[in-house]
Amino acid sequence: MLAQSEGNYAEALQNYYEATRLEKDPYDRSFILYNIGLIHTSNGEHTKALEYYFRALERNPFLPQAFNNMAVICHY
Repeated sequence: MLAQSEGNYAEALQNYYEATRLEKDPYDRSFILYNIGLIHTSNGEHTKALEYYFRALERNPFLPQAFNNMAVICHY
């Protein structure tokens, strides 16, 4: 998360992809996938972001921030 907060999105994505490989808990994976979606949103890659928000919601349907971000993307 440090890399993401510092704006180093390439490093953050690498770390999150590795975390998805290692993390087994669906709830924790949902937040990792959500954070990947955030980075893609920040990079203007809305189709990819939506994919990761959907994947996060498959593991945790009670993730309102993912629904909100999807709505914002679809609105624009």
